[in-house]
Amino acid sequence: MLANSTSPLPQPETQTPMLEIRGLSKRYANQTLALDDVSLRALAGEVTVVLGPNGSGKSTLVSCIIRLTDVSSGAIMVAGDDIATLGGARLRGVRRRMGIVFQNAALVPRRSALANVASGCLGRDHGWMTACGMLPRTELDRALPYLQRVGMLPLAGQRVDTLSGGQAQRVAVARALFQDPVIIIADEPVASLDPDAANEIMALLAGLAHNDGLAVIAVLHQLDLARRYADRIVGLRKGKAVLDARAGEVDMQDLAMLYQSESA
Repeated sequence: MLANSTSPLPQPETQTPMLEIRGLSKRYANQTLALDDVSLRALAGEVTVVLGPNGSGKSTLVSCIIRLTDVSSGAIMVAGDDIATLGGARLRGVRRRMGIVFQNAALVPRRSALANVASGCLGRDHGWMTACGMLPRTELDRALPYLQRVGMLPLAGQRVDTLSGGQAQRVAVARALFQDPVIIIADEPVASLDPDAANEIMALLAGLAHNDGLAVIAVLHQLDLARRYADRIVGLRKGKAVLDARAGEVDMQDLAMLYQSESA
């Protein structure tokens, strides 16, 4: 299933994508070409897993999607808006449609699980309470069902620095959901977890796609988890998308070729 640099990549035919990347390239100031004409789609109700060896462009891809870095060329369509061209309030508005789950959970250690989830309101609530670092009671109440959705309601009042890695990542997922996103972007969400916790987090993300209708994009290193939970697998190599196929069409030989050293 690996494609050469000129081969067209298979794409879904009918469903409207929540995220569509068209011809995305990113060249840094030192002339390093981190992404080279990458195109991919992520559909509502599906898990799209992005794989690739170190240096393949995965981190740059995520940074471009959430606009931590500007693109050199191409389009990043989020629910119909090209985020690559937006700025100011319009950019912030589209960003709120994307829930982000990072590798290290990125929670406020001394706050409770509930307060961390409710902090997802900060992108839309600009009142005096949030400006002073306080969270309105209405937002705290509204956050409770999101903790329940990820199985963390019994620990709502517990400080997150006392939680296990898997529990903290569940809180991070709940915080992302609290933004009412159409897309969840999970950047190596299980890299620091043990195998059982990693499976639980990936099963949770897959449930959000298949049961809640979200588009989930997960950057992973674990090939077994990719094959188990992905609906679609995209493989990057040296900044190019060289693999794009339904997960059931991808075998271990395809993945081994993706990671194969050029000197092999």
